[in-house]
Amino acid sequence: RTPGALPRRTVPIPHRRLRMVANTIEENFPLGTVQFLMDFVSPQHYPPREIVAHIIQKILLSGSETVDVLKEAYMLLMKIQQLHPANAKTVEWDWKLLTYVMEEEGQTLPGRVLFLRYVVQTLEDDFQQTLRRQRQHLQQSIANMVLSCDKQPHNVRDVIKWLVKAVTEDGLTQPPNGNQTSSGTGILKAGSSHPSSQPNLTKNTNQLIVCQLQRMLSIAVEVDRTPTCSSNKIAEMMFGFVLDIPERSQREMFFTTMESHLLRCKVLEIIFLHSCETPTRLPLSLAQALYFLNNSTSLLKCQSDKSQWQTWDELVEHLQFLLSSYQHVLREHLRSSVIDRKDLIIKRIKPKPQQGDDITVVDVEKQIEAFRHRLIQMLGEPLVPQLQDKVHLLKLLLFYAADLNPDAEPSQKGWSSS
Repeated sequence: RTPGALPRRTVPIPHRRLRMVANTIEENFPLGTVQFLMDFVSPQHYPPREIVAHIIQKILLSGSETVDVLKEAYMLLMKIQQLHPANAKTVEWDWKLLTYVMEEEGQTLPGRVLFLRYVVQTLEDDFQQTLRRQRQHLQQSIANMVLSCDKQPHNVRDVIKWLVKAVTEDGLTQPPNGNQTSSGTGILKAGSSHPSSQPNLTKNTNQLIVCQLQRMLSIAVEVDRTPTCSSNKIAEMMFGFVLDIPERSQREMFFTTMESHLLRCKVLEIIFLHSCETPTRLPLSLAQALYFLNNSTSLLKCQSDKSQWQTWDELVEHLQFLLSSYQHVLREHLRSSVIDRKDLIIKRIKPKPQQGDDITVVDVEKQIEAFRHRLIQMLGEPLVPQLQDKVHLLKLLLFYAADLNPDAEPSQKGWSSS
């Protein structure tokens, strides 16, 4: 096509070719169906909706196809999605089908993870496309239809339930590397690329499911245009589920795979608030983190009474998670709607000073030292090296978050928890 020429109009695959596809369906030859369609789908030609539905329901979600056929079906769906992205009017899966795959007999289907990946890709692509072309019409996106906290809170609860089930399944003890988003923008970059290579079905299925469900929750935070409100609602839903996760390694998987830094902040904040005997009115802030340090106890299950120090080690680790995510929330304007956020980032608008973030070197050192004494009192022994290292790292994170230089002249301003 010559530069500046109008894009060619997309049309259905020609009838003659569709008859060839129909013949393979009648003959129950799924590999032939997929291979013909892989050849026939192009930037100009798209398959009819009933054909896409057949690929999903009769091939990808068939319990009798080989792994090779499942891979081919998945790659075909991704090609169709890349060239002709689904929207709210054309999408060929619904929540009932997803629930079947995640909860009912569908749990045994070999194409289950591939279907979930396809679902998430359609959500991401449509959200991104709506954001680019019709920024004021996000409520018309697939994601808003199925993951809005205002319209479909029960669906969001379903995702949380599936996530916790996947996290607590046997054999899932170590978090996969690198799944916590470095930017924290989550949905802003989640759908930026399509898989270029065939999926490896031998990977730990539950790890893949966890990552896809976390991505769905990061989308749910954004779709109602009020991320703070949505993250509050989702965090409240999550609270009871998190308390029921039995092992620390599973909780670590839950938090380290969380894509939305705002949501991770909110969940941890709720856990800490419920663990304080005396409530605080401090907003989410560095001062609040210091308050939690010396006023909270762990609500989470400990695997052994003999390793009580590990309970405190996990509490410190969760404070580290909270501080790390809070920095992303501020720097990347994650409390602003995804529409406004893009403009703020492009214009390089600096975050506004937050109430409770004006802590000093003296505040940090005083509270860290008090926490050390508290730990020694509670544990009745000198701190184990691992816990000492965690506390020291927490101190450095607080200095970094407050942009403090501990070697400079300390301020005389004190910190109050009231």
